[in-house]
Amino acid sequence: MQSEQFLYLIKYNSNETQLSRLETKLLFNLELEGNHFFSDIKFEPDHSAFIKKRVEIHFATSDYQELLSLIKSKKIRVEGFKLEYIKLKGDDIEYRPRLNKLRDIGYIITGEPDYYHPSITYALFYQDGVYYFGESVRDEAEWQKHNNKPCSFSNSLSMNTAKTLVNIASFGDKSKRLIDTCCGVGTVMLEGCYGGYTIEGCDINIKAYHHTLKNLAHYGYKAEVYHSDIKDLDQQYDAAIIDLPYNLYSASTDEIMENIIASASKIAKRLVIVSIADIKEVIDKYGLKLVDFSTVDKVGKVKFTRNVWVCELNNSFV
Repeated sequence: MQSEQFLYLIKYNSNETQLSRLETKLLFNLELEGNHFFSDIKFEPDHSAFIKKRVEIHFATSDYQELLSLIKSKKIRVEGFKLEYIKLKGDDIEYRPRLNKLRDIGYIITGEPDYYHPSITYALFYQDGVYYFGESVRDEAEWQKHNNKPCSFSNSLSMNTAKTLVNIASFGDKSKRLIDTCCGVGTVMLEGCYGGYTIEGCDINIKAYHHTLKNLAHYGYKAEVYHSDIKDLDQQYDAAIIDLPYNLYSASTDEIMENIIASASKIAKRLVIVSIADIKEVIDKYGLKLVDFSTVDKVGKVKFTRNVWVCELNNSFV
């Protein structure tokens, strides 16, 4: 029997497999296998691109009749409730018996159900001989409104990737102060603001700076944005997210890339760097410790792979 307080259901595209596993590792301190996991850590589903549902477990027992008694003892009185059965891998209970179990529980709860606009959703699921009952919360995907931001760019990070970078950089800790050092049109900043993180941005390109301001204002987000070279910032941050420009190929632009990383390492204890090239030598050169690595493919007319490098400076991120 699982003793953890929450069940999480996840979903990701094949090109995001590594990225999803990295997020789960850093947010929940576990290696992801399959499409669900248990944890004692409470995390909001809409703050992740991959978590589709969270169930807070109220009761767990191998005796179904005992489960009904436990639910009855709770004396649930609520209008507009909904019941759902979550079928996990390995659950061999047939469709009709599952419906009957939901009906049993529905008769115990006092109030009228509402399956289209529920005020609360309860979930029943079964795994390894144990029945679980709890409150279910799903990702309503409201954050996907960012797809309609006024300013965009073809090579911008996807919202899924941007959202994940914020979680990787912060460990899901809202007290951490983040900086997006090459903010572009503000894709990462939008996801950080939506999740309630303290995040700032900067970009040396005046057009990108104004695009970020416009996108943030469009959604009513308040965040500091600097029209500045990262080397000119003198504030300190817990983590920096660096989406390196993609036209850095010549010797001169390689120097720019190194300057971005070197400057960021002076103002942040933790760096999450996105690149399309192998930058391991640069990471070593500036005394950074590579603690995790992932890739994510950009799928579209032009397919390429982004590398995600998670680095720390002298193990100082606490």
